[in-house]
Amino acid sequence: MDSPPQDSSPQGPQPGPPALHEEAPREPILTLPAALTAYILLLALIHLRVLLPPELENWTIDVFGFIPKRYDSSLLNLQIPGGAGAKVWSFVTYSLLHANLTHLGFNVLWLLPFGSALARRFGAIRFFVFMAVTAAAGALAHLVTHEHAVAPMIGASASVSGAMAAAIRFAFARGSFLSFSRSDADTAAKVPALPLSRALRDGRVVGFLAVWFGVNIIFGVGAIGVDAETTSVAWQAHIGGFFAGLLLFALFDPVPRVRSDVADASSQDVSDRI
Repeated sequence: MDSPPQDSSPQGPQPGPPALHEEAPREPILTLPAALTAYILLLALIHLRVLLPPELENWTIDVFGFIPKRYDSSLLNLQIPGGAGAKVWSFVTYSLLHANLTHLGFNVLWLLPFGSALARRFGAIRFFVFMAVTAAAGALAHLVTHEHAVAPMIGASASVSGAMAAAIRFAFARGSFLSFSRSDADTAAKVPALPLSRALRDGRVVGFLAVWFGVNIIFGVGAIGVDAETTSVAWQAHIGGFFAGLLLFALFDPVPRVRSDVADASSQDVSDRI
């Protein structure tokens, strides 16, 4: 009788398969935060005004667009729809109107990376107030440079420019969304910002500024006149919004600032060696 086969395997507990370490999913950098999504939906909803009868649509532009002629004290008998109230609200409401889908789409396209980072960093209330303040700064710059203009200015480009300017205060820091070692979207938006004096010594920031100013002055983007014969780019409004975003960023920023003596080290990135 054959004896039963002997188990030649080693005694004792056997090692199992190697453990798999699951990493938390990395959130895409362009996943839109709720505040930015709401802002874009608001712009899209307001743009449905183009479906109104022409006379009503023109009235909407006259009431809510920014018209420098409203503030011309020499024209006491000039009747512009909106009255005294429009002299106040049009500093912001013009930024919610767009001439066409291309105009709207271009502004939204620029908002996707920069507005997304800013909305994550600021939170909804700060983000909306910031967009309103930069819109007003753009309108003021347009008023100063177009004192007697009759054509309404519309478009969110001044606010978009302000968001871009604010975002570059932290965009190139290590771990942020324009660095080569960025983290997930929420972490990338919360890295400490560079002090303004330090940011303006960063070659990447200076390069970004040079390209942005060059593009806006030469070509311009965004806020335009409505009259087809006088359509033009309000690049002065873009610059006004940009400077407001750059200089007022610290008033809105909830993230603690780093000291200047450690900013140089914390902002270094692999891109410095490329």
